[in-house]
This record gives sequence, C-alpha cells and structure tokens, in this order.
Amino acid sequence: MNNPWPYLTDAEINEICSPLKNGAAQIRFLERLGMVVKPKPSGRPLVARTEFDRVMTGSNAVTTGQSTSAATSTPNVIGLQSFFQQRKHGTRT
Repeated sequence: MNNPWPYLTDAEINEICSPLKNGAAQIRFLERLGMVVKPKPSGRPLVARTEFDRVMTGSNAVTTGQSTSAATSTPNVIGLQSFFQQRKHGTRT
C-alpha cells in the first residue's frame, strides 16, 4: 500500500497490535518490537512510517550523513585527558 502520510494510521496500528485495544498497551508492545513510539494527546501511539519500515526490514537507519564505522568512531583519549587536567577539581595524573 502506498500511503502518503508520514505516520501509521490508527487502523494500521490496530492491525499490528491486534488484539490489544488500549493505547498504552499498544505503545508498550510497539516499543518491545524496537520502534520509537510517541504518545498522541489522545493516548494512542504515534509511529513514523519510516520507523516501522526500519524495524520490520531489519535495516539500521543512519541519522547523520556520516557512516559510523569502527575506524572513524574511536575515542579522543588525549582530549579527554586534557579536559580532566584543566578542571579545577579534577584528578591530576
């Protein structure tokens, strides 16, 4: 189904969460599936269509334009050490 709405409809959420009817129970169920869920003012779950697709296809969504490979995401040890050395009450080594 090609739906132009950015969020899942209540009918789609009801189908996914069947037989659950309570909004809070549906939110807990969707969160256990690994989705990011926000509650609507009515208490019903609000799920982005892309979030549903990400969880159901098993792909990892890249939130930034950069890849997060192990080679590029190493900690800055020298920067951390200098930060603690410059603190007024930090440990000095």
